[in-house]
Amino acid sequence: MREDFLHYIWNAKKIQAENLITAQNDTLRILSFGQYLQQSGPDIFNAKIELNNQIWAGNIEIHVKSSDWYIHKHEQNENYDNVILHVVWEHDVAVFRKDNTEIPVLELKNYVDDMVLKNYENLIVAKPFIYCEKDIAHVDTFILESYKERLFIERLQQKCEPIFELLNQNNNDWEATLFCLLAKNFGLNTNGTIFYKTALSIPFLILQKEAVDIGYLEALLFGQAQMLPQTPHDLYTKELQSWYEYLVLKYKIDKPILPPVSYYKHRPDNFPTIRLAQLAMLYYKERNVFSKLIESKSIQEIKQVLSIQASTYWDTHYTFDKQSLKKAKKLSASFIDLLIINTIIPLKFAFATVQKQDIETEIFSLISTIPAEKNSILDKFKALNLDIKTAKDTQSLLHLKKNYCDLKKCLQCTIGLQVLKKII
Repeated sequence: MREDFLHYIWNAKKIQAENLITAQNDTLRILSFGQYLQQSGPDIFNAKIELNNQIWAGNIEIHVKSSDWYIHKHEQNENYDNVILHVVWEHDVAVFRKDNTEIPVLELKNYVDDMVLKNYENLIVAKPFIYCEKDIAHVDTFILESYKERLFIERLQQKCEPIFELLNQNNNDWEATLFCLLAKNFGLNTNGTIFYKTALSIPFLILQKEAVDIGYLEALLFGQAQMLPQTPHDLYTKELQSWYEYLVLKYKIDKPILPPVSYYKHRPDNFPTIRLAQLAMLYYKERNVFSKLIESKSIQEIKQVLSIQASTYWDTHYTFDKQSLKKAKKLSASFIDLLIINTIIPLKFAFATVQKQDIETEIFSLISTIPAEKNSILDKFKALNLDIKTAKDTQSLLHLKKNYCDLKKCLQCTIGLQVLKKII
């Protein structure tokens, strides 16, 4: 059972809503199923229920098991204090509010029609992960490895397209283009767009001028990202606010219109505050980041450029105004690998393309020294007994899945053609 299916059951009202009884043996009536906003906090907002003839209004949380409440550490998050109903597939443990009252639980498995489950199971079974999943591991190793190299180059060519668009937007300034690309990747999937727009909003010449002072640089980045508190409390935060106001007046910088950054589901080391502070330190430490990275011929040289940590304020902070235990906020080896995969190698390839240089051997050497990435798609490829050791393997397979398997382009895929030959 998957949580997203439980969300579907609830939002589509696919439950037998008559004569509901909670796990605590209380009568339950759903007056309003609420809104599924897919935001931080509870799954369902503004629901209304009647419990033992008493009306309750508030939020609903949905889990596969009741114990997931504790696995997700909701008991430590005040956003969940207003949960009026815990909807689960299986009730295995009681969950209590701060006042020690137990949160009512609706166990869905007692109120979902068997046909709904059967249709769901048929849907899941009917869609294989990839159509050649029973045969891909038996494709000739030489053919498979050669094809993966081709897939990797295709992926790089795709990644070059937005780089060239950005380069044109930056009047062919490679340093400015790299800054924007790095900003996006420092922001990860959640805050990447906000960081990217922040970088675009700062003329790169201004950034270079102010990079002689880490305080001014942080003020500029945090200010443009609209991450500075409106009423700062500690001295450094107040200084950043003051410096930012000065820089805006000095350079007449336009403030971008941005949504707030998200901290939700991020570990503290990935908080947007830490990542933006690390980006600031990179440009404080290095004057010509693009030139140094382009000239780097090995992973070790690239990692030397990217071996940074946030300024000393962040040794005792994860967010503004709130002190934490002292810890240097260095870029981790795994995060540097992500930067190399998603920013540095595509940029090197794009630059070589413009310069009409052949650097495929260098690119393959770099990507082959980075460990394999991890995600749910790659886990499924591993389950097919494929040899996945490096980032070249993972990048190739991700490109294969998105651009061939998902689009059913089996007849345009070397693997698909090999499988067809055996079948025929």
